[in-house]
Amino acid sequence: MHTVQVETPGGRYPIHIGAGRLDAVADSVPADATAIAVVTNTTVGALYGARLRAVLEATGKPLLSIELPDGERYKTWESLDRIFDALLAAALDRKAVLVALGGGVVGDVCGFAASCYMRGIRFVQVPTTLLAQVDSSVGGKTAINHPRGKNMIGAFYQPLAVEIDPGVLATLPAREISAGLAEIVKYGMIADPEFFDWCEAHVDALRALDDRAIRHAVRRSCELKAWVVSQDERESGLRAILNFGHTFGHAIESGLGYGQWLHGEAVGCGMVMAAELSARVCGLDAGAVDRIRSLVAAIGCPVDPPGLGAGRWLDLMRVDKKNEGRRIRYVLLPALGRAEVRAVDDDLVRPLLPGAEA
Repeated sequence: MHTVQVETPGGRYPIHIGAGRLDAVADSVPADATAIAVVTNTTVGALYGARLRAVLEATGKPLLSIELPDGERYKTWESLDRIFDALLAAALDRKAVLVALGGGVVGDVCGFAASCYMRGIRFVQVPTTLLAQVDSSVGGKTAINHPRGKNMIGAFYQPLAVEIDPGVLATLPAREISAGLAEIVKYGMIADPEFFDWCEAHVDALRALDDRAIRHAVRRSCELKAWVVSQDERESGLRAILNFGHTFGHAIESGLGYGQWLHGEAVGCGMVMAAELSARVCGLDAGAVDRIRSLVAAIGCPVDPPGLGAGRWLDLMRVDKKNEGRRIRYVLLPALGRAEVRAVDDDLVRPLLPGAEA
């Protein structure tokens, strides 16, 4: 097992990475917990719910199971209310602990519920998708979507621990693997050019879920995210670089309808667009742009943006938490491994948008 430590004003906690961590989740439940509520979805619950419940039942604490529908389109108020209804019906108190078993949607909704219920109770992240293991489960961002924008309603709320078992990735569809790899290669692009080189060299092993390659990629991704989050918990500065590709990616998700493209697929395409914008705005060399496009394609993500219409693209990208006033701010790369946030005039962005006149 490998442990990565996250240290923020909102909480200090471990990320445990290793085979069999699903069977060790009880280690992260405090002794004073009065009850445990597992939040999952229908797909993950069928695969791993019984196994996790058996582990948690052994603690002797009352156990509640809450199952949400599966999919990004269920990252809503209704799902949040379903959790609250179950917690209230079972009369769980402030010392209860929530356990999020699932991908990014489950982790985000469960974490947001934990931040709100009785003004805040404890929770543990047990991510079961590659994307959640390397991104959404780490750093304390919790949220639900709104029809006008992704993740616009939420809170920064840190978990007690993150339990990552690479073994659960074996049941993921190929698209989910590709979506998770998009967030992995992102870390190399924004903060670690040597890791970017490593990802290029090991892309086939990563897509095949080679155990050694996946463990290294997950560990390095968590180390890099923990380093950023520990310096800037609430995205007042440095943490914004983690959104490389996300301004374009969130517009794709919102514009096409949540769930049409997976989050990582949209981010992968968004990173190619952000690289092209970086070349226009801050001098990223053409060779680096080509390498980013090639790697995103090699991991299995789309590289050509959908035709939403230039006006629609810009309207969607204005609904972004990084923006100030009406100016759209993008995470850009002056060079591979270096990222910064800049406000960019729409006229420089339009030529990158399908259907727009150059």
